[in-house]
Amino acid sequence: MQQKISFSSFLLIGVMLFALFFGAGNLIFPASLGQNAGESLWPAILGFLITGVGLPFLGIVAMGFSGSENLQMLASRVHPIYGIVFTSVLYLTIGPFFAAPRTGAVAYDIGISSYIPSGYGTLALFIFTLVFFGVTFWLSLNPSKIVDRIGKIMSPAIIILLLVLLVVAFINPIGPMEPAHGDYQTIPFFKGFLEGYNTMDVLSSLVFGIIVINSIRALGVTDNVEIMKATAKTGVVAAGFLAIIYIGIAYLGASSTGTFGLFETGGPVLSQASSYYFGTFGTVLLAVIIILACLTTSIGLVTACGEYFNSLFPRISYKAYVTIFSLFCFIVSNFGLDNIITYSIPVLLFLYPLAVVLMLLTFLSPLFDHSRIVYVSATAVAFLISLVDGISSFYASLEATRPAWLEEMTAFLDKALPLYSHGLGWVLPVVIVILISGLLVKVFRKAY
Repeated sequence: MQQKISFSSFLLIGVMLFALFFGAGNLIFPASLGQNAGESLWPAILGFLITGVGLPFLGIVAMGFSGSENLQMLASRVHPIYGIVFTSVLYLTIGPFFAAPRTGAVAYDIGISSYIPSGYGTLALFIFTLVFFGVTFWLSLNPSKIVDRIGKIMSPAIIILLLVLLVVAFINPIGPMEPAHGDYQTIPFFKGFLEGYNTMDVLSSLVFGIIVINSIRALGVTDNVEIMKATAKTGVVAAGFLAIIYIGIAYLGASSTGTFGLFETGGPVLSQASSYYFGTFGTVLLAVIIILACLTTSIGLVTACGEYFNSLFPRISYKAYVTIFSLFCFIVSNFGLDNIITYSIPVLLFLYPLAVVLMLLTFLSPLFDHSRIVYVSATAVAFLISLVDGISSFYASLEATRPAWLEEMTAFLDKALPLYSHGLGWVLPVVIVILISGLLVKVFRKAY
């Protein structure tokens, strides 16, 4: 008889999933959104919730629905080589290239920077990240229960502390909302939608989904339909916590601009708000919890990347991968949080459509008999459009003049594709290609 999972088990796995998702980006981006959106907060946070909560939830469910053992197996439905390349780029993005270095930079920005005298910031960041990623390296080489224990303590602690801070902020706002800045004045929903990319949670969901599925199987559930249902329920728990905290932090940011000013990143918002409401004790407590939470995330990301690449290229030892990744994270983190965010945007504009298309194809796959033709054609269209978006964004991040061919290409796509200027030009072409290729597969298979 199929074992049913109790509510307490759903809750436990859901909180675990929330802890996996909740890293550095989940703190800073809604705060930055709130500060910049101001009076346009609600449409902006709605867009953010779609990409920051809704799509990661679908990613978790997609992994349960697919029945795949890992992301590489799922992406190999396009092509085995694509499976390896896509999975490798995704791991590097949520690992040493951007997300892992960001943990050190965020921990410094929230926990340490406010105590550093003017003019010593660069040196302080260097020393802090040297220690931070030194500990990451040591604990990644020697996996121990201490990391799990810290994680289990930090997750409830950060939820409780943030909820207390956010409830106080709702009851007694720091100040009124200021007028919106930049694109939040004209297109707050679409700006918030794209801002949700920065959390990288859609990419992470395709990795974390397997962890959730394995946890559910460990409880005795073996039927694929039941696994998918259980995965969806645990996803709802994690998504609920994420949504509540995102809305609260964004509101905190929106109400803080008049008093604190507009920060370059969302990092200082929480530390300044904690000091405003709870004084030195609150600031120190927040700093300790944030640093430890970011540290456990960093260790998890470096370990996951080390294990994946060691399984892909076993001739290089796990220890060597951890050494390389930890050193790389240390170097990248010293470019500063603002630069890490800026240079990650082109990569995310390229990767996100590919990840979302893979999720969409996973759900639709039974309708076109899992045909590789549909996977290849839809992915190819998304790849070409998102590649142009990524290159264009890269030039923008460098504040460099785009070459003539790129100007012509983007101008053409902007005229030809709905929502292209909002970063969603790939959506309609992909849907059309899936419909046409799926229909052709059905017709020709019936004919023969």
